[in-house]
Amino acid sequence: MSFRARLLTFFVLIVVVPMVAMGVLMFRLISDSQQGKADARAGGLAGAAASLYDSESALARSDAEGLARAIGGLGGKAVVARFSALARQAGLARATLSAGTRTLANVGDADAIAPGSAVLVRRGAASRMIVTASEITASQYTRALSGPGVEVVLRNGPRILGATVRISPGAPQPDTGNVTVDGTGYRALTQTFVGFGNAHVTVTVLSALSATSATLGGSRAVAAGLLVAFLVLALAFSVLASRALQERLRGFLHAARRLGSGDFSSPIKIEGGDEFAALAEEFNSMSTQLSRRLDELSRERSRLREAIRRIGRTFASSLDRAAVLELALKTAVDAVQASGGRLSVTSVEDESLTETLHEGSLAGLEDAIQEAETLALQNGGLGEEQAARTSVAAVALSVAGSSGPPHGVITVARRGRAFTDDDREVLRSLGVEAALALENIELHFQVSRQAVTDELTGLANHGRFQELLDAEIEQVRRYHHPLGLIMLDIDDFKAVNDTYGHQQGDAVLRQVASVLRENSRDADSPARYGGEELSLILPHTDLEGAFAIADRIRVAVEGLRVARTDGHGVLRVTTSVGVTSSTVGDKHRLIADADGALYEAKRRGKNRTVSAATRIAEAPGGG
Repeated sequence: MSFRARLLTFFVLIVVVPMVAMGVLMFRLISDSQQGKADARAGGLAGAAASLYDSESALARSDAEGLARAIGGLGGKAVVARFSALARQAGLARATLSAGTRTLANVGDADAIAPGSAVLVRRGAASRMIVTASEITASQYTRALSGPGVEVVLRNGPRILGATVRISPGAPQPDTGNVTVDGTGYRALTQTFVGFGNAHVTVTVLSALSATSATLGGSRAVAAGLLVAFLVLALAFSVLASRALQERLRGFLHAARRLGSGDFSSPIKIEGGDEFAALAEEFNSMSTQLSRRLDELSRERSRLREAIRRIGRTFASSLDRAAVLELALKTAVDAVQASGGRLSVTSVEDESLTETLHEGSLAGLEDAIQEAETLALQNGGLGEEQAARTSVAAVALSVAGSSGPPHGVITVARRGRAFTDDDREVLRSLGVEAALALENIELHFQVSRQAVTDELTGLANHGRFQELLDAEIEQVRRYHHPLGLIMLDIDDFKAVNDTYGHQQGDAVLRQVASVLRENSRDADSPARYGGEELSLILPHTDLEGAFAIADRIRVAVEGLRVARTDGHGVLRVTTSVGVTSSTVGDKHRLIADADGALYEAKRRGKNRTVSAATRIAEAPGGG
């Protein structure tokens, strides 16, 4: 994000957001104030309605008491006639005379409200009478209360007794709160009073909201104007401050770019004595130190390249594969100042990677490491990936121009700093040197293996057999432990070669050698003695144990089914086996005894196992 964008963000967060919040609060307070005014106006009107109703009720009660006194001395039908005449003369809106639940006289308008009552007690009468009077009707009452912005609705239950506003049929009756009647908004307050016959009379006073909305709009306009003026001033100040800061920072930016390009010849001009001047002074000091440091790094890089070349020569002269891999990893980590690294070797079967060495910490970088290693293996060179402010680089251990898969991959991670071109060149050089060293080691051991391994069967060859047997004979002479030897020969092998060809004979030899290897123990040494004759050296094995192993091998070979090279069926083969064991330590005697037992097995009909002791015991003159 640019400095200008950050400053704008700062302005929005520090000025605009609080001002918008303040504006919302001001508008809310203004609205609440206007709502309070509307409530107060409606409350005052409701108080006036209650006061008028109570006043009319008091006057009506006085009229009722006067009527009661005027007819107090009369009796019979004269009471009703006199009561009706007096009520009409008085001009009352309504007057009633009742005894118990019976109404004896009812004079006036049925919509009269605000009644007042008096009790008439006559001497000698069985029951008392109630005189009720009213001076005002519902329509008179509503007209008395109505005015500009004020409407009144008077109801007796659902029936409207009087109203100064038109209410549509079926429309809900206005009650308390903000309501809309005949398209106009009002603030309504409803009160209940007692009417004739104790019936409830409901009075709803409607105060028009338009009476207070004019002041609401004016208040909001003033508040909005003040907010806009403040925001404009704040924005203008922000623009001026931003330009001033950008001018000062632009000089630092140009200087930093010169430093980035390697130009240390133009220091920043120091002006004034403020923080920017101090910053410019520190920047110039840093530039001088950086120039010296770069010179030191250049010399250090030259020394590093020379050290890597010496390490490469060390790689080439070492035959210890594990030591070469460990040295390669540690050198890579140190050369690029990595925080951690690992070395993984490539499987021959599926070319998958298996970690063998680890340096430092690589926690949380598993995905980036996998991506970098995949890229390195795909292009046979370098792969890079970024994760969590950490740079990951992987270099394949391969030689340029080599057609084979890489031997493995070295992966390093560095936090906070990306790898430079020099770092990449160092890693590539290390990868090539390590790969050359591994190929030299592999070639050395391949030549060594070929010198002691029979190429056809993969078993030890005759020379290696003699070396292994010499070593075991030396152990027998020193410790006198038994040493077993098995010699086996494939029966009628010449006939196989003559009938099916030498490729078929080679297939038979490989299968029999596989059986010999599979039935050998880890300490045993299988070998190809010569031609179709194989051998097995059995350390620490007496004659009985050697015979059991030999016969197991013979049976396993007998169960073989060797596929014919011409594709027409399979071949069955058998072996003749000779076994011996000795604690004397005479190599020539041991071989002769095993070989003699082998030829005794041939003489007896082949596909059998014969021990040297049995052959000696059965020979003429044997013990």
